[in-house]
Amino acid sequence: MSDIEFQEEEYRRRLDPRLWRRVLAHARPYRRPLAALALAGVVVAAVDALLPRVTGLVIDQATMHGGGGQVLRYSLDYLGLVTVMAVMVWFFIVMAGRAATGFAYDLRRAGFARLQELSFSFYDRRPVGWLISRITSDCDRVSGIIPWFLLDLVWGTSLLAGVSVMMLRLNVSLALLVMTVMPPLAILSVVFQARLLRTQRAVRKTNSKITASFNEAIMGVRTTKALVREEANLVEFQALSGEMYGYSMRNALLAAIYLPIVITLGSVGVGLSLWKGGIDIGTARILGGATPATGLSFGTLVAFIQYAAFFYIPVQELAERFTQLQAAQAAAERIQGLLDTVPEIRDAEDVADPREKGINHVEFRNVSFAYKEGQAVLDDFNLRARAGETIALVGPTGGGKSTIVSLLCRFYEPTAGLILLNGVDYKKRSLAWLQSQLGVVLQTPHLFSGSVKENIRYGRLDATDDEVIEAARLVNADGFIRGLDSGYATDVGEGGNRLSTGQKQLVSLARAVIARPQIFVMDEATSSVDTETERLIQAAIETVLRGRISFVIAHRLSTIRSADRILVIEKGRIVEEGTHEELIRRRGHYHRLYMNQFAREEQQQVLEGIAREE
Repeated sequence: MSDIEFQEEEYRRRLDPRLWRRVLAHARPYRRPLAALALAGVVVAAVDALLPRVTGLVIDQATMHGGGGQVLRYSLDYLGLVTVMAVMVWFFIVMAGRAATGFAYDLRRAGFARLQELSFSFYDRRPVGWLISRITSDCDRVSGIIPWFLLDLVWGTSLLAGVSVMMLRLNVSLALLVMTVMPPLAILSVVFQARLLRTQRAVRKTNSKITASFNEAIMGVRTTKALVREEANLVEFQALSGEMYGYSMRNALLAAIYLPIVITLGSVGVGLSLWKGGIDIGTARILGGATPATGLSFGTLVAFIQYAAFFYIPVQELAERFTQLQAAQAAAERIQGLLDTVPEIRDAEDVADPREKGINHVEFRNVSFAYKEGQAVLDDFNLRARAGETIALVGPTGGGKSTIVSLLCRFYEPTAGLILLNGVDYKKRSLAWLQSQLGVVLQTPHLFSGSVKENIRYGRLDATDDEVIEAARLVNADGFIRGLDSGYATDVGEGGNRLSTGQKQLVSLARAVIARPQIFVMDEATSSVDTETERLIQAAIETVLRGRISFVIAHRLSTIRSADRILVIEKGRIVEEGTHEELIRRRGHYHRLYMNQFAREEQQQVLEGIAREE
């Protein structure tokens, strides 16, 4: 079972008040609009409770006393109450919109902030779409339900209390008859609660899968078309959509059964009051007016029937909101789960950053690491590098080269051993300080939407335009940038797709350089570029690495011939170490790697020459 599926399986509790208390804590900045919303709900409930009584008084006045000034007064009272209700409805729509919009904003900001804090290992186990659904649809669902559920809860309970009091004042026996419907209604709600919650959780889980699949399909559209995978992808997506359709229909069917039953039970209550009231009115007429036993008149009966109908309207509304709350709880569990996620790598309480700016040496001391327990990638690894020294890491794929630099950058932390900066465990330094000392260029460069200038400045946001241009010149990127349509103002497109791979790599190299790092890391930075771009990068590297502690990973061994030390890494251990000339003379692992690659490059050059002649 995947980690995502495991998390989904954990959400099996019924409606959880503790969860909602924690979610509502995020709405604390909006307690004033929410309090105003609740007050408006009480006022509207009071108006709703008074309107039937005024109607009954008008009818009694007209039928028993022949109308007169009292009818006009009651009519004006009715108009005043309706006006108050209209103002309150406008007011609570404004307050609910303000609270919902602000709450959604804060939830997204908190969720995004937490995503920025989480370690690489968190993203290793979760697809992008899974995360997107939490910041978008889940936030919308939770932020939308809270103000409206609060309003309906306050309005509904206030109206129920008000209607109950008015019915009991008008006629106790009829009131008790109407209230007999409440116990079966409560039992019905409990029965449907678990089923609605279960299907809503299934809907949200499948929605996360669909979002993830949709994201992957868009990001990998070129690969899909190259491999002619359109039909297969469509079949897989339709399977997920079908699963979503099934769960959604099941949930809709349950809601379609639940709400009509609530309405039916309410109608039974109205019918019972009409039946009993009609009998009482008939008895009263036989006896010559409203009897002392019932005190029931035509106006009172009309008011009572309205109250009986009103008695179930808030129940119906609360039932509908309750159904929505089941869906919102499933979303709230996911959002709160994200916000509760503790970064595996974070600052300790006693961190203290050094006052000196330089990093003179880095040391790996007996470092071991495993991505999964029992599957060690590094085992008792030791290495020391000094300022101005360039360390090249070579070896077979999966040997641990990228793991070494990932541990150095503290994307992950050692499972055993220490990594020391100037002799101090780097866990005693803040993450912000450490990573501000790093310049990292990866095999697959990623650029952000925006201009070339903005992408270079991303490495140091306070850099001036002149510093951006100087960084580009330093890595030999200035020439191609000025050749673009708008020069440094050229938009690179989403992910930098308007630039070639080599151009993106040069921009990412300039972005790393402008940060003025003390430690420079290049992870396969030349493996995906053409020969000409590789030559430009190699020329830039000689300047960029000067005076810094540098770690270079490269499969193209020509890139690292000038390194101060070359380490051959296999199965998490250093099997050879030395300069290029020393390792060639030993005729060991490095010699075999170099000669095999040299032969392949020679063969490639011959094939390219033949192609040019043809």
